[in-house]
Formats: sequence, C-alpha cells, structure tokens
Amino acid sequence: MRQRRGTVVNRAIAWVTAFALVVPIVVAILMSLTTSDSLEFPPSAYGPRWYQQVLADPMWHDRLGTSIQTGILAATLATVIGTLSAYGVSRAPGRVGVLVSALMIAPLAVPVVVLGTGNYFVWAEGWNVGPLHVGGKLVGSLVGLVLAHTVIALPYPFVTVRASLAGFDPTFERAAMGLGASPVTVFRTITLPLIAPGVLSGAVFAFIASWDEVVIASFLSTARLTTIPVQIYNKLREALDPSAAVISTLLLLMSLLLLGALGLIRRRTPRAAAEAGR
Repeated sequence: MRQRRGTVVNRAIAWVTAFALVVPIVVAILMSLTTSDSLEFPPSAYGPRWYQQVLADPMWHDRLGTSIQTGILAATLATVIGTLSAYGVSRAPGRVGVLVSALMIAPLAVPVVVLGTGNYFVWAEGWNVGPLHVGGKLVGSLVGLVLAHTVIALPYPFVTVRASLAGFDPTFERAAMGLGASPVTVFRTITLPLIAPGVLSGAVFAFIASWDEVVIASFLSTARLTTIPVQIYNKLREALDPSAAVISTLLLLMSLLLLGALGLIRRRTPRAAAEAGR
C-alpha cells in the first residue's frame, strides 16, 4: 500500500514538474504567432506576421551568423580539448586525474555570473602570468566570444567521452601497438571510432551550451557583434516586441533538432561498437 502511494506521489510530482516546464514554452510559442504589435496572451489573432518580419530583418541575420559561428568554433575547440583531456585522465588515474577532472567540470559548478566576470577581465583586460600576457582587447570580437564559450562548453565533451572510455577495452590498443602501430595511429584508427558516439554527443551538448548562453556573451558583446540570446534580452528591455518570442521559438526548434540528432547518435552507439569490435 505504501509503495503504491509512493508511486502515485512520484507520478504527481513528475506531472506537476513537467507542466511547470512546458506551459511557459507553449505560452511563448503561442505569443510568437500573434498579429498584434505587442506581446499578448492569449493572442487576439494568429498569423505568421512576426515570423516573416524577423526572417526578413538583416539584424537578426547578423546575430544568427554570429551565434552559429561562435557555437561551431566553441564546440569544436571544447570537443578537441575535452576528448584529449578525458583520454589522458583515463590513462593517468590518481591525483593528477582527479585534479584535471575537477578543473574540467568546474564550469558546471561555478555560478555563471562569476564565470562571466572572470571571462570579461581575462579577455577584455588581459591577464599577466609572469612574463606571459593572456587575453586582452577581445571585447566585441568573435575570438573573445569563442574562447569564453569554450570554457562553459568544455565539461560536456569531457563527461561524455570519459563515459565512453569507461566501457572501452584497452586490449584493442595493445594489440594494435603490438603490430607496430604508433600511438597516434592507434588513437585515430582504433580508439576514436569506438568512442565516436561520446565525442559527437559531447559536441552537440557543447554547441547547445554556446547556442543558448546569454550571461557570459553579454559581458563580451557590443552593439556591432552579439549573439541571438543577448539580442533577445536587449529587445525585451527596449519593448515588449513579439519578435523576441519568435526568435525564442526558433532557438527552441534548433535545440530540439540537435537533441533529435543526438538521439539518433545514441541509437547507433551499440551498432557502431559491435561493428568496430569485429
């Protein structure tokens, strides 16, 4: 009896949580379809007016290009660094591995405002490490946005690749080395194909982390160069324009498409592992 009550309570909590998460999204989507000049719910009339206006606006085209470039470059850097770090940690357990793991996962635990402030002072003001000067004068530049977003995207490929390496059999690597293959060749032809699903999953999550990020980007953006989430925030500060709801809906659609692609990648994981094992 108690177990049944617990199940009912758990299901009720799950439904309430899902309702609280989904309803705001549905409201934003419906408001994006309004034909009025301001945000209203429920809309008095529905139509694609604001979608047509946003898609024809050069400003949003520029912001979209910046967001896509930043996301792709940051995800690529984060995936390369995270994959190599996860591989190194899996081969070097101990205190060094624990320290590296803590540093790689730290962006998930540190408040985003703290990360934004730190990134601003490093990439805007610069940071002196002895005789070496790092960063500086990168506010309003694509390089500054990419480097800042790489920091927040690093944990995702690191975690997914490390999870893939947890089930990896090092016998394949030893066998290849025994046949005369170099470490680079072994990693490229043996290890990387086997952990590819984890690498691709991490890359998708890293891109989404950059795609939806607003706080850190706001520290390094200018009027000429900024991302879509920052522009949405600025738009809402100026006026309650339905274009913000339209862009939010399009961002949500992009995230859902990426998550759908990630689901396909995960479905192919057992098959890819089996084929590589042959």
